Amino acid sequence: MHPSLPIIVPNRAQTLDVLRLMGTHRPVLMLPGGDDGYGTRWVIDGQQVPPAIIKYLMAEGFVAESGVTEFGARELTVTDSGHRFREKGLLWWKNLGVFQRLSIRIFG
Repeated sequence: MHPSLPIIVPNRAQTLDVLRLMGTHRPVLMLPGGDDGYGTRWVIDGQQVPPAIIKYLMAEGFVAESGVTEFGARELTVTDSGHRFREKGLLWWKNLGVFQRLSIRIFG
């Protein structure tokens, strides 16, 4: 990707929801699939996180691997830049009107 091109946040409302759920202590668990990555799942509190969202958060450095569970799942936690991104996102969301929020929920 060209460095001057803006990176678009996938499904902004759902991305913000994932960061809210993670908070400061809840990890996203990466459950490995096959060797080629096919079948890999990301979950938080038993709910699957869409791959586009978690891959975006990892690529931007907002979440990072913090360890491995005893069952082999990798734990991803929010980084310092992820905390700042979440706070900016919460402020942005708070300043939106009802119809803007609805539009973003429906259309991404």
